[in-house]
Amino acid sequence: MNLEVDFNNVTYLIWLIVSLTFIIFFRYLVFSLSYHFTFFKLLKNRFSSRFLHKKKLQAKQYKKEIYWSAISGCIFGAVAVVFYYLYVNDYTLIYNSFSNNSWWYIPISIVLFLFLQDTYYYWAHRWMHLPKVYKYFHLVHHKSIHTSVFTSFSFHPFETILQAAFFPLIVLILPIHLYAFLTVLALMTVSATINHAGVEVYPSGKFGNWFQKWIIGASHHDKHHTKFNYNYGLYFTFWDRLMKTEYENDSN
Repeated sequence: MNLEVDFNNVTYLIWLIVSLTFIIFFRYLVFSLSYHFTFFKLLKNRFSSRFLHKKKLQAKQYKKEIYWSAISGCIFGAVAVVFYYLYVNDYTLIYNSFSNNSWWYIPISIVLFLFLQDTYYYWAHRWMHLPKVYKYFHLVHHKSIHTSVFTSFSFHPFETILQAAFFPLIVLILPIHLYAFLTVLALMTVSATINHAGVEVYPSGKFGNWFQKWIIGASHHDKHHTKFNYNYGLYFTFWDRLMKTEYENDSN
């Protein structure tokens, strides 16, 4: 990948950071607002029984979440520049070709990426819940006990850096197609919104119960915000199950 990019030009760097920040934050706002409008307005009658909390959230909470989300967007934009620098200078293992029968590896790389990110996040999350750490960083996110679509980006700057650092680091060691990487980014945004929106959209019934046993959704992550010491996972429940941090029922 030999793209002509002048990273020594301060003006260009500022423009790149601002542009990437705008793209990241605008995408987040559009998807979050669209998701909220869909399930709390358009499909309200159909999904009202699946709202996790009946009490309407205050505007004060939304404002705080958007404030912290805007800061997170700036940090994600800056980290994206680091990632872009590594990418255009061929330091990453991201590739663009479909040659050498690599089609079969694409879905495997997506699952592997999500597994590694989930593992990284679970243990980082557990660390952020240590009393001496929690009050300085993760408390910002947990001020939203009853979460909204805007909670998904509402972090202390240090926590944002901790989460974002995974991406430029993992692509240094994990081969992944560019489209697979973009798919992961999309899945991350969708998953974070689903998990914080305050409405359970995953199916019920036999299949739904099996699905939610292994895949984290709104109900699962809501228990983390309301019960605090349970359900630390990002995408999957296996680390919570393995480490006995899975919230089982109201007897815990």
